[in-house]
Amino acid sequence: MEELGRDFLSDLPQSIIETILTKLPIRDAVRTSILSSRWRYKWASMTHLVFDDRSATQFNDRMVVEDRIVNFITRFLFLHDGPIHKFSLSSSYLQSSPDIDQWLLFISRKDVKELVLELGEGEWFRAPSCVFSCKNLMRLELVRCELDPPPNFKGFLCLKYLNLQQVLIPPDDIECLISSCPLLESLTLSYFDSLELTVRAPNLKYLILEGEFKDLCLANTPLLVAISVAMYMTDDIAEHFEQSSSCNFDKFLGGVPKLERLIGHIYFTKYLSIGNGQRRSPITYHHLKFIELYQVSFDDIKEVLVVLQLIMNSPNLKALQISGSSNTTAATRAPDLQFWDEKLSTDCTLGQLKTVKLTDVSGVPHEMKFIKFLLEHSPSLEEMSVTPSLYVTEGRLNMLIDLVSFKRASSQASIVFIHEPA
Repeated sequence: MEELGRDFLSDLPQSIIETILTKLPIRDAVRTSILSSRWRYKWASMTHLVFDDRSATQFNDRMVVEDRIVNFITRFLFLHDGPIHKFSLSSSYLQSSPDIDQWLLFISRKDVKELVLELGEGEWFRAPSCVFSCKNLMRLELVRCELDPPPNFKGFLCLKYLNLQQVLIPPDDIECLISSCPLLESLTLSYFDSLELTVRAPNLKYLILEGEFKDLCLANTPLLVAISVAMYMTDDIAEHFEQSSSCNFDKFLGGVPKLERLIGHIYFTKYLSIGNGQRRSPITYHHLKFIELYQVSFDDIKEVLVVLQLIMNSPNLKALQISGSSNTTAATRAPDLQFWDEKLSTDCTLGQLKTVKLTDVSGVPHEMKFIKFLLEHSPSLEEMSVTPSLYVTEGRLNMLIDLVSFKRASSQASIVFIHEPA
């Protein structure tokens, strides 16, 4: 009978109560005060605070919702007691306001280790200087913000994860910010315009770049294991590329010997191909196991060379994915086909390559030579899937006939021809 009347909720260990509160939307966490006297103010000592649009009852009136969110967060922080290790604010209603500045000033004095800010469309939020006084930050994520580091800023010495999306910051300051985070392991920069970026981060392992980059250089990133790059092209950037006299391949991939995974989106192989004839002796990517490249132009022999150099210098490559982007009219007149017989090493072996996925295949000469090369030099290949471009309607049968006729180094290799209706 005593067991029936026992208050099990009140007897839960503090660590379990904290875990339960963390899993709940923060508004529901506050409501747990009614469960028992011991739970009444447990929410006030939560160390992980995640505020979003669910922090207020939804109304049709945007101003009412905004006021309710502001009032809820202000009251919550006023009653909070103890350290705050994580503060996340993601709201489509809130924009730049003095209230947010006050909240950030408050949490900057609470030993915050993770800070996430993602505010609504419209006026961008200008991060107050107190953000740069959060000396123990290990994770910083900012979306649609303006950053202006103060002159006396010495860096985030504990920061390991930095994610900046649609952030306005002077070009020199972004490089300084990265280099002044000596423990940085993960870096994401998205939607940056006309940026010339040099990354110096000796402990960096994961890198994601997306935007209009005029130039990219990995100057001190020896521990990088994963890279994903998407480059958007404007007329100004295209002109800048053409005037470049340096080897982009060396600048970007010449100092990443531990690379395990490489994803290159639009214009990436085009960027790497510029100045490639001047490159130094290539390094060997002993750890690179996965390569994924998008919109490779097989009618540009320079881009083809970039792809070949990557895979031929990756002896442990296991998976390769490539989508093509070729001008079928121009590429049918490919003048450099003798290259495949005269300049490629016949003893090259892609000994570990097991799967190849090729999409948007146009069937142009260099592309078919490339496929033939892969089949002839991959003794461990298990499957190659080929998906023709939707714009190829009449040449699909000939493409299939060629694929079946190519010699295969692997007796286990199967070719999967994926026919998608145009």
